[in-house]
Amino acid sequence: MKKLFNKLNIEFTVVTISVILIITSLILHQTILPDVDGKTPTILVIMYGISFLLGGFFKAKEGVEETIANKALNVEILMIIAALAAFIIGNPAEAALLIMIFAVSGLLETFAHNKSQKELTSLLNISPDLATLYNDGIETQVSVKDLKKGDVVIVKVGDAVPVDGVITRGQTAINQAAITGESMPVNKDLGDQVFAGTYNLNSPILIKITVSPEEFVVNKIIDLVTAAQENQGKQQTRIEKIEKWYVYFVLLLALGFMIIPPLLNIWNFNDAFYRGTVVLVVGSPCALVASVAPTMLSTLSNAARHRILIKGGQHLEALSKINVVVFDKTGTITEGKPVVESVYIDASLNKKEILDIVYSMEKLSNHPLANAITTHLQNESTYQAIKVDEIPGMGMSYTVDSTYTYQVGKFSYKDTYLVESKMLEHQNLGHSIVQIILNNDLIGFISLMDKLRPDVRKMIDNLIDQNIMPVLLTGDNEQTAKAIAKAVGIEHVIAGALPNEKSEHVKKLQTKYGKVMMVGDGINDAPALAIADIGAAMGTGTDVSLETADVIFMNNNLNNIDRLFRISKANQVIVYQNMTFSIAIILTLLSFNIFGLVNLPFGVVAHEGSTILVILNGLRMLLKK
Repeated sequence: MKKLFNKLNIEFTVVTISVILIITSLILHQTILPDVDGKTPTILVIMYGISFLLGGFFKAKEGVEETIANKALNVEILMIIAALAAFIIGNPAEAALLIMIFAVSGLLETFAHNKSQKELTSLLNISPDLATLYNDGIETQVSVKDLKKGDVVIVKVGDAVPVDGVITRGQTAINQAAITGESMPVNKDLGDQVFAGTYNLNSPILIKITVSPEEFVVNKIIDLVTAAQENQGKQQTRIEKIEKWYVYFVLLLALGFMIIPPLLNIWNFNDAFYRGTVVLVVGSPCALVASVAPTMLSTLSNAARHRILIKGGQHLEALSKINVVVFDKTGTITEGKPVVESVYIDASLNKKEILDIVYSMEKLSNHPLANAITTHLQNESTYQAIKVDEIPGMGMSYTVDSTYTYQVGKFSYKDTYLVESKMLEHQNLGHSIVQIILNNDLIGFISLMDKLRPDVRKMIDNLIDQNIMPVLLTGDNEQTAKAIAKAVGIEHVIAGALPNEKSEHVKKLQTKYGKVMMVGDGINDAPALAIADIGAAMGTGTDVSLETADVIFMNNNLNNIDRLFRISKANQVIVYQNMTFSIAIILTLLSFNIFGLVNLPFGVVAHEGSTILVILNGLRMLLKK
């Protein structure tokens, strides 16, 4: 990153010297050193030449390198040829002015690129290169690259966490804004996961590395940032393909102006060569080439500043055409952290005894609902060592003396009207239900609620205002799904969808409504994220969802969805403005040149000025709210 900004500083300094030199030369030319017998004084020719060389160096270098790499001429080479032609016909001031303005436009493009790169890279806080390896009380400082899965490192108060892993000793608060964007520190205890690039705030902790260094989240984000910068949009790619052939067209047109009219005695050779030189200047597609890239980079930069990672220009273009946004429920519409709302046990039974058993059973499960239940019960229940069976997809089972079988989760049971009616009431409120069953009788339940993300209702309303249809797609039951959808203002609900079915539902929505964006965070969302026109993942999502998604909300802020659509549409508006304006300028100047209505100074200022205007128009996206 430092290398990039050093390059920008050097380029800025050289171009500034060129600008000062040409302004000084122009002032001298108009005052104390006028032309003598139609010829520019030698000292001014030298000064113009130096400003020409300084201003044109970086663009000429870029043009030559790209010409060699692509085996094709480009707009940079065309402008150098035009400037040389201006020198040949005795217009050194116009040649230097042309290169100066061209250099300034190039400097603005470099600024847009570097600004985008800075904002994208600021999505993360680069993790440290060194870590303190901990082995039986012995601390050894090593390179992070030399660590491996299973190693244990110690992170002291105030230090950056160098690895991804789980806490094996200690508890603390972690500032993980660099990874998740959370403004408040997060409390971490034994077994909790921590990420490289975050900061330990309270107490020393030991962390066991769970993945190899190249798999650290922070390193994956770096790879995503790099890919985003290199991934051009379709419009930019099309323009670059057109540029390749258009440059040759302009060269042939200029040669035609220089050769054919003198042969037909329409213009003399000097006039023909002059107008051909004007063609080289005004026919160059500088503004058209600059119509997309600075705008796209500025938009990506704007998004990154609000912690939205868009993986390239083509996704930015697709976002402006989205008609439907499909939301997963858990971890997307909701926070993915269920909490117990209520506990109900048949009044005829000993509630304390039942809850002690439930607590002991759930303590042996890693399911998120089980964790929420044990957290809720831990201060009022007693743990007892018991042997339970975990039945995948259903829950936990525990048998006492071959007589009493307790089941906690989702099992079949005999109807118990009083308990079941209460349970249905909570289910209709959108609560998740964990049943408590004794010998096939429903004796109670625990209802849990996953909290909605802040301002999700406002975000849904904004989508509807933009004529974008929100859809809730979840594997949860229909009652819960409809209750959640009603709370946030979503009318279209698809419930009970298995992971493989989610992608099929997305295909159906694409067929019926057009372009679809899918927002999710889990492994089960990955197929749907991949099949959607745009896949968007929450920053705390799984590795699979982050890699599959086209857009990542690093701070888990759903309000950024509204921003995403606004800036993508504004991006397209500015791109079309730029393209229309640049084409109109080229056609107008070429047409006027046929009738000799464009002299070289005016052509230079009008054409290169339009390029700068186009770039400045694109840079407006940096400030778009």
